[in-house]
Amino acid sequence: TVAVDADTLILGIETSCDDTGAAVVTGDGRVLGEAKTSQDAIHAPWGGVVPNLAQEAHKAAIDDVVTTALRNAGVDASRLDAVAVTVGPGLSMCLRVGVVAAQDLSAAHKIPIVPVHHMEAHGLVARLAGGTELVRFPFLALLVSGGHNQLILTRGVGDHVILGSTLDDALGEAYDKTARLLGLDVGGGGGPALERLAREGNPRAYAFPVPLRKKKNCDFSYAGLKTAARLAVERDLGVPDGDAAFTTIDKAKRKIRADIAASFQAAAVKHLEERTRRAVGWANDALAEESGDARTLSCVVVAGGVAANESVRESLARVAAEVGLPLVTPPPRWCTDNGV
Repeated sequence: TVAVDADTLILGIETSCDDTGAAVVTGDGRVLGEAKTSQDAIHAPWGGVVPNLAQEAHKAAIDDVVTTALRNAGVDASRLDAVAVTVGPGLSMCLRVGVVAAQDLSAAHKIPIVPVHHMEAHGLVARLAGGTELVRFPFLALLVSGGHNQLILTRGVGDHVILGSTLDDALGEAYDKTARLLGLDVGGGGGPALERLAREGNPRAYAFPVPLRKKKNCDFSYAGLKTAARLAVERDLGVPDGDAAFTTIDKAKRKIRADIAASFQAAAVKHLEERTRRAVGWANDALAEESGDARTLSCVVVAGGVAANESVRESLARVAAEVGLPLVTPPPRWCTDNGV
């Protein structure tokens, strides 16, 4: 247990997947300095994150990232009161790098280690971004990333109820796979690449199915939508593996790819909308049943890497407005994995 006051200095370390991050945060939520390196260029040729390559990249980067975060914060490591580190979920080989770094700092400066749940941190970072007055407990969190799709009633730190999860693929993974099918350069991430292309397309050009419309729950499924996009690529472009360099295709094929991207994104985001709208009702019903009074949600939080997607933000802002709640989304740099 760490006694925390406004001036407590905590170093956060994140190495759960393919980003090496560190940040210095005070007990009252001020971010004094942060640093991060990405491995996008390392993994792009392989079509996904390769765990052993990711581990080696974390090992090579971790010391410099921590040093840079401390320097940016103007804080010497000897002044730290604790070190917080992601312990899961994530790639075990990668998590180990961050944990070892935290253990070394703990031993060197005789400070405690605070284990951090990766997905809980994505949801709670909104309290730094939006402020604790706006993001009061309880709130509804939509966590959407490459590996997770969850709707969570967050009643407090460590007090969560999962209302819905993905049955197969998460949206971030579906974005990445579809971007590769379309032959996009995914060096900066498949999601951003597909979103950029989708702006050129017609979202009604392909009638891709919105998943699970007959299932009156809050779960997600993106495998079927991903398959529908693949079949459209095979039928209309004849490049099932997306091997043709995107920069070399003619305008007609570019338009087809843009239409597929836009139609895929429209169906994917509509699925998020429908599930989130239902989850608000479920969460408020659960709160009323528990408390016997009118305690309701304070806001809707959207976090995780896909929360940086503008289309996702705009769509969920409409949902939040419909149900009369503010939407809180962390800054894009805090949506992806980071030390904060």
